[in-house]
Amino acid sequence: MSLNIKTTNIELTEAINEYVISRLERVQKFSKDSDITAYVEIGKTTNHHKQGEDIFKAEFDVVVNGTRIFAKAQAGDLYAAIDEAKEEIVRTITHMKDRKQTLFRRGAKSVKKMIKGVSDRNPFTSK
Repeated sequence: MSLNIKTTNIELTEAINEYVISRLERVQKFSKDSDITAYVEIGKTTNHHKQGEDIFKAEFDVVVNGTRIFAKAQAGDLYAAIDEAKEEIVRTITHMKDRKQTLFRRGAKSVKKMIKGVSDRNPFTSK
């Protein structure tokens, strides 16, 4: 796993670094490929949001199985923002995996019907 963490308006502490690494390890178990490249930007936005309260942001740019996935989250707590961005990455990975399996199964069913002689439709050339 290749990881690059950038901070904005906060200092990167060991606790924050370990927390981001642990969240990305959980993302890694959802992918087939063990090599994940991640660019993470965490920080505190300006104080003009919500009457001067601190708003933290987390942006994950992850390359998993050759696909680039971007997630962005804002919350009142830095750890909550990191968790939200991680959940969005996981949701996207599982959605892509389910969609790929569904398309494969549809194609396989169509080929099976064609082989049986039930359908004259060619699945590779027609819709």
